[in-house]
Amino acid sequence: MAVVSPDPAESLIGALGHRLGPEGLVHLERLPPRPSRAGTLQRPLPGTLHERIAELGITELWCHQAEAIDHLRSGRSTVVATGTASGKSLCYQLPIAEAVVDPIHPGTALALFPTKALAQDQLQAFGHLDAPGLIAATYDGDAGPDQRAWARRNANVILTNPEMLHCGLLPHHGRWATFLMRLRYVVIDELHVLRGVFGTHVSHLLRRLQRLCSFYGSSPTFVFSSATIGEPGRLARELCGLPISEVTLDGSPRGERLVALVDPSRIGGPRSARTPNQVTAGLVADLVRSGHRTLAFCRSRAGTEVVAAEVVRRHPDLAGRVRPYRGGYLAAERREIEAQLFSGQLGGVVATSALELGIDVGGLDACILNGFPGTIASMWQQMGRAGREGQPSLAVLVAGEDQLDHYFLDHPDEVFSRTPEPAVVNPANPFVLDPHLACAAYEGPLSHRDERWWGDHLHDGVRRLVLDDRLRLRPRAGRIHAVWAARGHPSSGMGLRSGSSDEVRIAFADGSLVGTVDRSRACDLVHPGAIYLHQGRPHRVVELDLIDGAAIVEPADGTEYTLARTDVDLRILGSDQERPVGRLGVGLGTVEVTSRVTGYQRRAVLSGEILGAVDLDLPPSHLVTRGFWWTVPPDVWRDAGLVERDLPGSLHAVEHAAIGILPLFTICDRWDVGGVSTPWLDDTDAPTIVIYDGYPGGAGIAELGFEAAHRQLAATLEVLERCRCEQGCPSCVQSPKCGSWNEPLDKHGARALLRVALRDLT
Repeated sequence: MAVVSPDPAESLIGALGHRLGPEGLVHLERLPPRPSRAGTLQRPLPGTLHERIAELGITELWCHQAEAIDHLRSGRSTVVATGTASGKSLCYQLPIAEAVVDPIHPGTALALFPTKALAQDQLQAFGHLDAPGLIAATYDGDAGPDQRAWARRNANVILTNPEMLHCGLLPHHGRWATFLMRLRYVVIDELHVLRGVFGTHVSHLLRRLQRLCSFYGSSPTFVFSSATIGEPGRLARELCGLPISEVTLDGSPRGERLVALVDPSRIGGPRSARTPNQVTAGLVADLVRSGHRTLAFCRSRAGTEVVAAEVVRRHPDLAGRVRPYRGGYLAAERREIEAQLFSGQLGGVVATSALELGIDVGGLDACILNGFPGTIASMWQQMGRAGREGQPSLAVLVAGEDQLDHYFLDHPDEVFSRTPEPAVVNPANPFVLDPHLACAAYEGPLSHRDERWWGDHLHDGVRRLVLDDRLRLRPRAGRIHAVWAARGHPSSGMGLRSGSSDEVRIAFADGSLVGTVDRSRACDLVHPGAIYLHQGRPHRVVELDLIDGAAIVEPADGTEYTLARTDVDLRILGSDQERPVGRLGVGLGTVEVTSRVTGYQRRAVLSGEILGAVDLDLPPSHLVTRGFWWTVPPDVWRDAGLVERDLPGSLHAVEHAAIGILPLFTICDRWDVGGVSTPWLDDTDAPTIVIYDGYPGGAGIAELGFEAAHRQLAATLEVLERCRCEQGCPSCVQSPKCGSWNEPLDKHGARALLRVALRDLT
């Protein structure tokens, strides 16, 4: 009698079975398999390169690969935004391999990756390609002086990161003259992480690079690689300032994918109080035991360690078969875990987003998301880690307590139909623009010709730098040039991950650097006693010296976190746009935020229990940034049945719910923005709610919030309507970052206010 093999998809569904019960599994979607779509190049690859990829088992190119390669070979800068495991790397590897052996004009290539680990992965990928004449090398902080010198002399493909380009290559461009003279391609991988302040820095970095290439006589073609993201062409254009061809039709095959949405609060049984961590640990154990290699994503280092430990505590037989994986591990440790998972030695890994980027783990059957990762784009990026070899796969979203998690539980169709959010940058931000203009002046005097890179922003930035004595104007060849006038390299000590060059260094007592933070945010993030997370590792601040710009930290055990209490005063310095939305007024402009940290709470990581409160006496911080706001006319709150004493709590609750839902409309995190609600703001002559970018000069989030005001307010009302709590909870109006410790909050008043304000909108 023949034995019938079970359907792999049904086997995955069975693994969910008893763990969730009939109520816990809110929704199950079956995404059908997708066949591949082949493409043909307009011009065949050179014979040796064609033979080489055939030896690697690549018999045909998918349609998006062929389209991207044709664009790049024709000199058209391109963005490839397709799903995980769709072979995006080959889109630029083949044109680069062809360019380096060009018999007439041999080219070079520069590839930028957001992390050193990704650069190492791509170095191995170029090694596997083994294209004749292609010599690739990494050029980053892990490379010693001899390795860097060898790379400059010998490599025609340099793999690096934005920080090394900023401080190691561009200021010393004379050493790279031949390489830049021949530069044919510039690769920017993981485009979707280049958002906000970091993306704004990279936009100026790429302009500085193009300026030097022009000086040396080259004009490279740019290729951006991205997971699925909203408006990828727009973001790529803003980053490099060039016309961009979009390639978004994914021709790669995909196996059947099952996507489950789980609400831990609805899981019944004798132990009905199930936390997301417990449910995630149980699902990992069930899947691994049933023979499915599984990856679970947690939103913090602490969560990663807790879930991995919970799996082994409850199921000792899985010790050694399930391991945690997070930032802070040595590269050798990460590679060991990846190899064990790929080989089948490991059955499961519990990870932070360190595994979200394009590191190919391979062979995974299931992926568990312990909480919505913040954006649709990140969600599909994480879910796409499973099923990369075409096999049926399972993805499970275990809802946390945040507003977005419960919004998607109530609107499961939005998970599968909603287009990924757009990411934004703000090249006009003077706090980012001016330091890069100073760097450009150091690399070569600035003149009117540089308007091609910076447009009208050039003159305003140069004027500010001249007034600040960092640049001087000098006549040269009949033209006025701006030259660097200070000592040292302007790039040294200037980070790319913050919105200001005025930073506070975070260091251990022995002086070893941990990181940096904008001075405007130092009192909030690194006040004395604060728990500061860097690359997933907790540190306790023992001293903050604002005069010397230093915060001294020591390792913390990760069992508690801190929440600052802050008094905030906000002024609107200028309004750029205003319009009505329903019965509310909506505005966009520049705001000044003055905040003073007056104390902090200590809370347990696992339970959220308050462990104590400490008073502080710190100087105020000032932040000039971009914001958008909603004003509430008196007839609106009166028609909602509110009286004046109801306004503080009602407005505060709307503010929290709206910030929690904001990532639906832009790629941002609630920690990227701040909010102020007040029953009266002199600048608007009305009760007002303001949401502002948390970085000096703004990161572009406020502009998207202004554009999406109607949809954001409607979604905020839905969150308030659908949440089953009575007085307000983390799923609707409570915020983990509230500077007034979630006091006062009036969920019922917020709901009534928005009902009236939006009643006439369709």
